[in-house]
Amino acid sequence: MKYLLIPPTALQGTVVLPTSKSISNRVLIINALAESDMPIEGVSDCDDTRVMLNVLQSNDTAFDVGAAGTSMRFLTAFLSKIVGKWEITGSERMKNRPIKLLVDALNELGAKIEYIEKEGYPPLRIYGSALQGGRIEMQGNVSSQYISALLMLAPTMQQGLRLVLQGDIISVPYIQMTIKIMEQFGIQSYWKDNEIYIPNQAYTPVPFVVEGDWSAASYWYEMLALAPQGEVELKGLYKDSVQGDAAIATIFEHIGVKTKFTKQGVILSKKAPKKGKLVYNFVNQPDLAQTCVVCCCLLGIPFYFSGLQSLKIKETDRIYALVTELKKLGYVVHQKDNSILEFNNERCDVATEQSIDTYDDHRMAMAFAPACIKVGEISINEPHVVTKSYPNFWVDLQSLGFTLHQM
Repeated sequence: MKYLLIPPTALQGTVVLPTSKSISNRVLIINALAESDMPIEGVSDCDDTRVMLNVLQSNDTAFDVGAAGTSMRFLTAFLSKIVGKWEITGSERMKNRPIKLLVDALNELGAKIEYIEKEGYPPLRIYGSALQGGRIEMQGNVSSQYISALLMLAPTMQQGLRLVLQGDIISVPYIQMTIKIMEQFGIQSYWKDNEIYIPNQAYTPVPFVVEGDWSAASYWYEMLALAPQGEVELKGLYKDSVQGDAAIATIFEHIGVKTKFTKQGVILSKKAPKKGKLVYNFVNQPDLAQTCVVCCCLLGIPFYFSGLQSLKIKETDRIYALVTELKKLGYVVHQKDNSILEFNNERCDVATEQSIDTYDDHRMAMAFAPACIKVGEISINEPHVVTKSYPNFWVDLQSLGFTLHQM
């Protein structure tokens, strides 16, 4: 299936954003560890969070998380301390996403986890029991989800956890998000330089309200930047957000969108983009990279984007996917060292059919959908992938005047 998208003449309206799946998934794990019956308001309705809820509410012992990478990592850690024998697997792509560093760390802390098929990859067999904890070392440039999975489990470990991160630490805001949410559930932690220490202690059950998703907001920033005129209100966003992706407001000051905060969220309006090459390190906000890469190409804004090393092991190889699909639209983006993308306004012939492949990646679909504003119309293949994080994406587009034809 594919959608043919035709843009409106002007972008004007209000969007109620989905709530943050990153926050939702963390709160669900912490709430379970707290054995809490307190309400959690605004839990995300996306695929990743539904998978997490299904597992946490299930009486089964074997689970398939599909393409939900966060769920795979968080639940691997969670199940390792829940007494019983568990099996967890996922999609074919998931079976090729590495998990060895997390498994090694958990086993070192007292867990017993085995590989059912390929060494270092799901599916896993987990023998859950109390974890001893203690001191471990881990590379800081691995997925922050590994680190967050360990941190959330840390207070329940008999000796707590002293986690020493080696080298550069990437995606720091996601680690900070985890710690801030844990603090709201009564957990004390100590982070100095490259060492995080969380002693053994009990989570305190508390009610929780999940805020709107800044990652989802990024696509509306892109749409307004590309639109000739308009104004968009996004409801549910917090100015003092725990989400690192709130940095999208600062990034788009360069690209051509002004942000005004209100009690309900933000109002986006047009402004003149800054001149010159946009240089940015996405090491702390990798999920914003696709939005910014596509938008800058379409606006003819040259860029040098670094810190993209984690894009290789996301839902797809996002670096390859971006370079390949942008060529269809006539833009040549160069990649270096599997961590840098650069665009110098180099162009190539436009493909006869501008049909964008999504590679089972929700962010590919949502980052390229706004391109119709510049090119007149565009086709998005397998558009259903957006359900992973933003189930109402296409509905919201239609509510602001986009026309969708199913093909």
